Amino acid sequence: MNDLDALWAFLVAGVVALLLTPVAARLARRIGAIDQPKERGLHDNPTPSLGGLAILAGVLAGAAFLPFNTETRGILGGAAVIALIGALDDAREGGLSAVVKLAGQFAAAAIPVAADVRVDNVTLPFVDPLQLGNLGIPLTLIGMVAVMNVVNFTDGVDGLAAGVCTIAALTFAVIALSLDRDDAGVLAAGVAGAAVGFLWHNFHPASIFMGDSGSNLLGLLLAAVAIQGVLKTAAVVALFFPLVILAVPAFDATFVVAKRIKYGRPIYSADRWHLHHRFDNIGFSARRTVVYLYAWTVALAALALALRFVPYSDDNGHLDAGWTAVMVAFGLVAVAASVYLVYVLEILKFRRFRERQLRKQALSDSEIREEIAREVETGEFSSLDPPG
Repeated sequence: MNDLDALWAFLVAGVVALLLTPVAARLARRIGAIDQPKERGLHDNPTPSLGGLAILAGVLAGAAFLPFNTETRGILGGAAVIALIGALDDAREGGLSAVVKLAGQFAAAAIPVAADVRVDNVTLPFVDPLQLGNLGIPLTLIGMVAVMNVVNFTDGVDGLAAGVCTIAALTFAVIALSLDRDDAGVLAAGVAGAAVGFLWHNFHPASIFMGDSGSNLLGLLLAAVAIQGVLKTAAVVALFFPLVILAVPAFDATFVVAKRIKYGRPIYSADRWHLHHRFDNIGFSARRTVVYLYAWTVALAALALALRFVPYSDDNGHLDAGWTAVMVAFGLVAVAASVYLVYVLEILKFRRFRERQLRKQALSDSEIREEIAREVETGEFSSLDPPG
């Protein structure tokens, strides 16, 4: 019956978000919550924000299929608070300061954590569970805020954050339901439904953006689902599920923050070092960019599902040769997708390869050295053969 509840949560949340997103757009225009084109942005027209309010409405509607217990109230309460804080940031000219936004994220995360949505121990392969003790609360808070910012960093091109979160939430729903974490599974299905309902309006060319009200909301909800549906189970690979499922946005955020630290820039500063910016730099359209990143996310989600459902070992840890080969195949697909995109985006700079490319443009040695130095520092480069 819980699988049916999850399906209804997905459908109801999706329909509500689909119908209310235009209402959120009208509200955004009325109060001036408009995202103006900017140098680092990838949109050319003023676009209303506040799409997160429609996502919140969808999630709340889908939550009708959940028991209204302490944990559910805590998660939904935290979701409402972070969505409203994000809406204030979207509506205010210049936005809230980084310190205020971070404080708001911790305040919102503290609500579900106080309702026992937290990690007390972590199950690791081949060893006894790691008991976190008093560290469980601060680590959970930091983890939830980290996921909010990971999703927020990803929200930079039409449809990217909503699509990636839809894939992640659906994957979490399937895994949580299979682990008998029914409440988390139904909530994850509702999150997926709300995200995909909003995505109908947000895919390129987007008529509305989710804004901080949406990206922070989805981050908090995905973190809560990961905690309640996966990390608080005895599954041997529980820790790996969220790491694999959220690997694409996490990689993007980690890469950008590392670059900012390397070059002495504030972590919250705006730049064009994100994956979607690098796709834009080499000539990819917005649609092609999100399709590539969707495909990467699906490859990693498939690996997470394989870790859960492929019977590659028995209860005693003995590997089955045939099923292990299947697992290896899933792993190779995920690794191949990752390596391919790292190569396409030149995440790692291959100096000799780049030198050969630039020599075809008849540049001098000094010009080649200067160009490579610029590319390494800024992360911006031009494709010699732009894709069609």
